[in-house]
Amino acid sequence: MRKPIDGLAATLMVVLCVAWGLQQVAIKAVVADVSPVLQAALRSGAAALLVWLFSHLVARERWLPGIALRSGLVAGILFALEFLFIAEGLRRTNASHMAVLIYTAPMFAAIGLHLRIPDERLTLLQWMGIGLAFFGVAVTFLAPAIGGADANPVSPDSLLGDLLGLCAGAAWGLTTVAIRVSRLSEAPPSQTLFCQLAVAFIALLPFSFATGETHFHGTPLAWASLAFQAIVISFVSYLTWFWLLRRYLAAKLGVLSFMTPLFGVAFGIVLLHERVSIAFAVGSAFVLTGLLVVNGQGWLRQVFARAARSAGTS
Repeated sequence: MRKPIDGLAATLMVVLCVAWGLQQVAIKAVVADVSPVLQAALRSGAAALLVWLFSHLVARERWLPGIALRSGLVAGILFALEFLFIAEGLRRTNASHMAVLIYTAPMFAAIGLHLRIPDERLTLLQWMGIGLAFFGVAVTFLAPAIGGADANPVSPDSLLGDLLGLCAGAAWGLTTVAIRVSRLSEAPPSQTLFCQLAVAFIALLPFSFATGETHFHGTPLAWASLAFQAIVISFVSYLTWFWLLRRYLAAKLGVLSFMTPLFGVAFGIVLLHERVSIAFAVGSAFVLTGLLVVNGQGWLRQVFARAARSAGTS
C-alpha cells in the first residue's frame, strides 16, 4: 500500500523540484562552452554508468531479461528525442520557457494512456483540464502581443525553440506511455532508467558529431554543469523519484511536481536575467492549471468535498 504524503516526501519533492527547475538553467548557462546536444550525450553516458554500478554493486537488483532490445529501445529512443528537442530548443529560446513547455508531458501521457489502457480513461473533468492546457499553449504561441511594448520581441527562431520545448514534452509523455504498456512497468526502476540513458548516449553522441555540435571548452562552470546534470539530475534525482513513486501516492506526488516549472522560471529570471512576456506568463498559468486538473483530479475532489462538508457543518 502506498502512503499519503508525509513530511519526508514533501521535503524530498521540494528538493527534487528545485533541482529539476535548475536543469534547464544549467544547460543554457554553458551553451557557449559545450554544445547542448553534446551535453545531453555526455550526461546520459555518465549517468547510465552510475545507474548500472549502483544497481549491480550496491542494490544487487535482478533485471528482467529480454527488455533492452524491445521496449527498452523504444523508451530509450523517445527519451533521446526528448533531450534532443530540449538541447536544440535551448539554443533558440529561454530556459524559463523550456521549463514550462516540457511540463506539458502529463497532458500527452494522459491522452496516450486513455487510448491504450481502459483503466486510464479520462474523466470529463480531466478533459476540461486538457482543454485548458491546450488553450494556454495557444495563448503562449499565438498571442505574444499581449505583452505590450515592454515585452521582448518574439522572433521566429524563439518560437521554433518554444515549439521544440513542446515536442520535448510530447516525447516525455509518450515515454511514460511506452513504459506503462510494456514489460518495463514490471522492471526495477534502475533498469528502466538505464535503458533510457544508455540509448540516449548511443544515439546522441553520433548525432552531435554528425551535425558538428561537438564544441567543448572545459571551463569550471562547464564541468560543474555536466556534473550537476549527470550526478544530481540523471542519477540521484531520478532514482529518488522512482523510490518515492513506489512508496507514496503517485497522484499527490504528481501535484507536488508542478512546483518544478515555477522554480525553473524563477531561476531563469534570477540567474540568467531572462524576461518573460505577459503572453507567456498568462499562457503558462492556463497550462499549469489545466495540467493540475488532469494530474490531481482525485486530490481536487477531496479538497472540494472537505470544503463542502465544512460549509455544511458551519
